[in-house]
Parts: sequence; structure tokens; C-alpha cells
Amino acid sequence: MEFFSTPWQVFSAAGVAIGGALFCIKISKAFDVSSKRALLLYVWHTLFCVVYARYVVSNGGDAITYYQSSLTGNMEFSLGTQFVRIFTAWFSYVLGFSFYGTFLVYNVIGFIGLLAFYASLRIAVSGYSRRVRNFAGFIVFLPSISFWSSGIGKDAISFMAAGIVLWAALDLRRRTRLLFSAILLMFLVRPHMAALLLVAFAGSMLFQRSMSFVQRVLLVSVVLGAAAALVPVAIKYVGLEAASDVGEVVDYVEQRQVYNVAGGGGVDISSMSLPMQLFTYMFRPLPYEARNVTTLLASFDNLIILLLFSVGLRHLFVRRVHQQANRAFLWIYSLAAWLILAMTTANLGIAVRQKWMFAPMLIFLLISAIGRPRCNVSNGLASLPSSTVVIPPEKPGASV
Repeated sequence: MEFFSTPWQVFSAAGVAIGGALFCIKISKAFDVSSKRALLLYVWHTLFCVVYARYVVSNGGDAITYYQSSLTGNMEFSLGTQFVRIFTAWFSYVLGFSFYGTFLVYNVIGFIGLLAFYASLRIAVSGYSRRVRNFAGFIVFLPSISFWSSGIGKDAISFMAAGIVLWAALDLRRRTRLLFSAILLMFLVRPHMAALLLVAFAGSMLFQRSMSFVQRVLLVSVVLGAAAALVPVAIKYVGLEAASDVGEVVDYVEQRQVYNVAGGGGVDISSMSLPMQLFTYMFRPLPYEARNVTTLLASFDNLIILLLFSVGLRHLFVRRVHQQANRAFLWIYSLAAWLILAMTTANLGIAVRQKWMFAPMLIFLLISAIGRPRCNVSNGLASLPSSTVVIPPEKPGASV
């Protein structure tokens, strides 16, 4: 696989890289992030795009399959894998982009998710100590996030959708359209996760005291109607359309527990307890399980996340959190996604990639519970109406 084979491919790749930088500066205002910080995140994310592209060329991967199949120009629409091929074909087949140039397109997509994640964490720690704010800023630089979200495939799109969903959940009164747009993006690549997002959103409406009972009933009815339309598609996508009772669903889960066990990173989760399955999915591989550079980096990321969970859970039940986000929605979706994926994923390599469809929500929820807001900020937030979100202005060079 060659990175470039024509002058146009060199020129177009450079154009995507430069255009992506200009675009990141432009959209940084929408997330209330300084252009310098956004550019730093873009450069960081692009570095991992280059590393990922070289890694795939040397070791193989799904990204090569997506790119090569897109060159045939097959435009028959379908969700999931086929959608990625169709989307990739617009750049590889129609515009003649190289493998590397197409990688850079997906890099911009993944970066949007990273920017939304960073902007959300800024709100989570607004008014907290410098140590907590620095830790939040450190989280977005974890290699696993930028590595898997910077290349051709479903992960860049699903991570962007997850980041935007998190950002929208911080102020749903103003960002409802943005939320449903992100759910639509998730539906195109992972329909089952989009259905779960809708169900979680409908469930969270039951906890919204700011809405009247009639408003909640109407909104829940609309969302559940949309979810009912998506669920059959999601069931067909995951291969459960033939299941007619609980027993067949259990059989499906047991079958998934041995799927991909033989591949690299495979683990036997069928003999594990549920708590161990949850731990394995979120926090493994650990450093002593690393077999190569990528798993070593992933293991250090997992240690940081494990530290966050250990500290965050300890504070979660003893400290009031003041951020005015739809926390019920984030909790329902992230915990349900974690449970379902942990029970059906027997490959750590897949888990390392796919957990970023819900991990940003959990990280936001936990990191917002770690710090103790300054008195003046806490009191100010407590006096604001429930629909208000305070976003402090970001100074160039300041902490998160």
C-alpha cells in the first residue's frame, strides 16, 4: 500500500491537513475553546493519524480493507461497514485521494469528537483547583483516544458522535438538534448504540423536574417512537432478528463471548463473573499484559482511567456536583453501553477502540465529582436556573 502515487494525491493530502487546521480554528469558537488550544489538540491528533496510518500499512488492518474496497465505487447503501465504504469512496474513488489523504479526512472527523470532549471536561472542572483542571486537560491527551479515532473506519465517526452527544447533554435546551444529529451519525455506523442513546434519553426525561408532566410525556413518547423505529434495524444489524425468546438472546450473548477469542487480544470472558467482565472491558490490558507498543500505550491509558474511576467513585457519593448537565441521560447510556459491550466483547483490541463510544461520558461524570469548587463559583452555580451552564472564558496558555 503506497501513501502517494500521483502529484494530485500529495497536493490533496496537504490540502486536507491544512484545511483541517483552519477548520479546527473555526469550530473552536462553537465549543468556546481558544484557537491555540484547539490547534494544539489538532496537531496532537494528527500525529497519531500519521502513526496509525504507518502502523496499518506495516501490520495490516481494517482501514486498508475499507480503502481498497472503496476504490471499486460500490455505492449500494447499508449501515455500518458498508456506510464507511461509501463515505470513504467519496474521497478515494470520486476525488482520487490517496490512502494517507483519506486517513487525514477521518482524522478531522475524530478531532471534532476530541474537541467536544475537551470542551465538556472544561465545564466539568470549571472553578475547581488547578490540579484537577490539569488532570482533566491531561485526559484528552491519552494516546488511545487519538490513535483509534484518527483513521479510516467506524471509530472516528462513532467517537465524534459520542463527543457531540456529551457536549449537547450539557445544555439540551439549546442543543437538542445537535444531540439528535449526533445520534443520527452514530446510527449510520453503529445502529445499536444509536438506539441505546434514544432509549437512555427517553429514560432521563423522567428525572427532569424543570419540565411539566405533560411535556415529559410528550417528549418521551416522541423519543420512544423514534427508538421503536430504530430498534428493529439495530437488532438486525447485530444479528438478533431470529431471536424469539429470552433463551435465544442468552444463546446469542454466549456465542458473542467466544467470538474473536482466537485473534490477537482475545480473552475468555465466558467463564468470568459480570464484575470481572466489566473490569476487563474497561481497564485491560494492564501493563503486565502488554505484548507490543500499542498494547503498552493502551495499558498506561487504562491505568490512568482506573485511577480516575477509583478516585471519582469515592467522591461521587459524598460530594454534590453542581454542573447542570442531563446527568441521568449520561449515566443511563454509559452504564448500559458498558454492561452490554462488556458481556459480548471477548477481544481486548476491540474493547480498547469501542469503549470510546461511552467512556467520555463516564469520564465527565467522574471527573466532575473529584474536585471541590471554590466557594464563590459553587454559590454562583447554585443560584443559577437549571438550564444555565457557566463556561469560563479560556485564556491562551491557561490550564483547562
